[in-house]
Amino acid sequence: MPLALRLDQVSFSYGKGPPVLHDVNLSVERGEFLAIAGPNGGGKTTLLRLVLGLEQPGSGHVELFARRLAYLPQRAQPGVDAPLTVRELVTAGRAPRTRLIGPLGAVDRAAVRDAISRAGLDPQADRELSTLSGGQQQRAFIAKALAAEPELLVLDEPTTGVDTEAQDAIAALLQRLRADLGMTILYVSHEFGAVERFVERIVLVRGGIVFDGAPADLPGLWHDPSHAHA
Repeated sequence: MPLALRLDQVSFSYGKGPPVLHDVNLSVERGEFLAIAGPNGGGKTTLLRLVLGLEQPGSGHVELFARRLAYLPQRAQPGVDAPLTVRELVTAGRAPRTRLIGPLGAVDRAAVRDAISRAGLDPQADRELSTLSGGQQQRAFIAKALAAEPELLVLDEPTTGVDTEAQDAIAALLQRLRADLGMTILYVSHEFGAVERFVERIVLVRGGIVFDGAPADLPGLWHDPSHAHA
C-alpha cells in the first residue's frame, strides 16, 4: 500500500535539553486508522508536531506523502462562545481550497454541505455553536476539517470534555470517513475506549515507540485503570 507518512530514525530535543524522542521509525499506510498514546512528557505531542511540520527533527527524516492534511487541535475548553453557526464554521474550513476573495462557488458550497452531512449535523447546520452539546461542537470542528477534503486527518485528544455517548458518535464518524473516503486518520488520545474496535494499530510513545501493533496484542497494561494515561 502507498504510504501517507514515514519517520525514519527520527530523534528530537528542545534546545540543549535531553532527547524527547529517539530513533523513531514509523510508517503509516494510506487509509489507516492509527491511534497514538503515551504519558504526559512521553513525546506523543512532539511526534505530532514533527508530523505536522511544526518542528524539525534533530536527526532522521520525516516524509509526508499526503497532499492535503487537516489538523484538529485539542481545545482548551469544551465550550464555544463565538457567535458562529455550524455552516459558517464549516465554510471557514473550505478556505484552503478556495479563492482568497469573493463568494464560494458551487463546488465549494457542495463540499460544505457534504461535510456537514457526513458529520450528522444537517438539523443543526444553521444553529449557533454555543447552543450545541460538546459532542456536537466537536463534530462541527471535524466537519470544518472535512471541508478542505483532506487525505490525512490528525486529531489531538478529540474526545476531551465530551460524554461517553458523544465519544462513541465521534468514533463512529471517524470510522465512516475511513470507510467511505479512504481517509488516513491519526488519533492522538489517552481515551481509546470508543475507538478501540475501529483502529487497526496503536502506537505507544515513551521517549520512543515502545509498542506498535494491533489493540488485541497490547500488553495487559492497556486495560489496567492505573495506566489510563499510558
